[in-house]
Amino acid sequence: MTFINLMAREINCKIVYYGPGLCGKTTNLQQIYDRTKSDARGKMVSLATETDRTLFFDFLPLELGSIRGFKTRFHLYTVPGQVFYDASRKLILKGVDGCVFVADSQIARVDANEESLENLRENLTEYGLALDQIPYVIQWNKRDLPGIMSIEELRSLLNPNKVPEFLAVASEGEGVFETLKAVARLVFLELKKAGTSPVGGPAPGRRGPGPGAPPRGRPPGGPPGGLPPRGGPLRGPPGAPPGRFPRR
Repeated sequence: MTFINLMAREINCKIVYYGPGLCGKTTNLQQIYDRTKSDARGKMVSLATETDRTLFFDFLPLELGSIRGFKTRFHLYTVPGQVFYDASRKLILKGVDGCVFVADSQIARVDANEESLENLRENLTEYGLALDQIPYVIQWNKRDLPGIMSIEELRSLLNPNKVPEFLAVASEGEGVFETLKAVARLVFLELKKAGTSPVGGPAPGRRGPGPGAPPRGRPPGGPPGGLPPRGGPLRGPPGAPPGRFPRR
């Protein structure tokens, strides 16, 4: 759900990193955050559970340009990978504008990858969305480990539609920014294609907020601020001030 902040002249977009537990979602966001200048990012919110973490922060990539004089601010989220946090995963997907599926390249994780991708499709249908209809890329992570699948095998199982894909070793930062820039650019192009609304709210062609949606002007979906056991509702503070895109 794209929202426009008229006072800040910003278009707020939400990108969600999805995938099975321990596939590297958190590592991706941590690498992005650590390599982003402090004045280019908001505060990172980290919610730790017994086996996983959910992260959120926002940043302003100036290099993408503007739409009708409005800058584009991206809010990055991870979802908990464990199955019993499915309610939280579904809630974090609310208002998503773009998605990164982080696949674990290890042969032992093939079933977990397939189950997580199917779960992503199912949860998107709860909001009337299809994965093939939103900006979406895949990252093949952990390419440095032994016992991994070939790219051809991964592609046949998880990427039959040949969406943009990237090899990565997220723990070393390899492929992390390439993945991010690709999905951010797809979201940006989608916004340009749709245009922007003259008043604060969703861009034309995008559905307005449903019941329980945050007030206009707040970051889409809102940053998580509390995660009860077994996937309770999430709450959190508003977004942070604008900055600059990281330079590598």
